Amino acid sequence: MVAIVDDDPAVRAALTRLVRSFGHQGTGFASAESLLHALDAAERFDCVVTDIQMPGLSGLHLLRALREQRPGLPVILITAYPSSSHRERAAALGACAYLTKPFDAAEFEHCLAEALKPA
Repeated sequence: MVAIVDDDPAVRAALTRLVRSFGHQGTGFASAESLLHALDAAERFDCVVTDIQMPGLSGLHLLRALREQRPGLPVILITAYPSSSHRERAAALGACAYLTKPFDAAEFEHCLAEALKPA
């Protein structure tokens, strides 16, 4: 199960469809807070794909929270506003990938496959 977190409904829906086209289950969340609530409710995810720029908690804040709650959960960060400082923070927090929108579907599929590989 892949959680997709993006405040833009069109992006969230497109990524969910793309994840499903790769043969995985995908569930969309409009905010980092809604994903964290689902995790508190015992939802289980194998990977999280999250936008960085969102109202409320950013994707980087979500990544930090996930490291505390689910240390081994793979997280892929996506952004339309790339920056070297965000990329460095993402790497330091253990993100498995950092993609810039728009990204190639094959590149995303590769990152997702790597994230979902058994440890």
